[in-house]
Amino acid sequence: MADPENDDFLDDIESAEAETYADELEEFSDEAMEIDALRAERDSLKDKWMRALADAENSRKRADKQRREAEAYGGAKLARDLLPIYDNLMRALDAAGEKTEANAALVEGVELTMRELVNTFKKHGIEPIAPEVGDRFDPNIHEAMFEAPVPGTKAGEIIQVSAEGFWLSDRLLRPAQVGVSSMPAS
Repeated sequence: MADPENDDFLDDIESAEAETYADELEEFSDEAMEIDALRAERDSLKDKWMRALADAENSRKRADKQRREAEAYGGAKLARDLLPIYDNLMRALDAAGEKTEANAALVEGVELTMRELVNTFKKHGIEPIAPEVGDRFDPNIHEAMFEAPVPGTKAGEIIQVSAEGFWLSDRLLRPAQVGVSSMPAS
């Protein structure tokens, strides 16, 4: 026969064990939730760190590109301001014509100045665009100053060069200024 006192005692032990298990289960559940929260926070911080790292790398690349562009094209404004000097030296040489005893020293001085200016241009990546009469007009590197029907030419041919153009590295600094034939096709 079962002893009622023993049964109550066993019930009390089972109840205490159940409460202990429930407490442990609740504690385990709290720890699991805390671990999940920490993992989520870790993942969030890792994501923010990766984004910050990518942003820093993009900023470095952008700064490097801007530095290279500044080196290559930083003098563009000064170069544009020097182009009229080049044009005037060319006009002076054209106006002087051939060297004579009377103008030899002057022409030589202008030629030396022109040579020094051209060498300085080359040193800084400035190259001339020197179209010739008869070349095909290219709107990407030429600026049409006028059109005229000239017999013996085709439409779109350069008939006169007013001023040379210039490149600064791979950018157009100034287009060559030219006259273009408008002779209709016959």
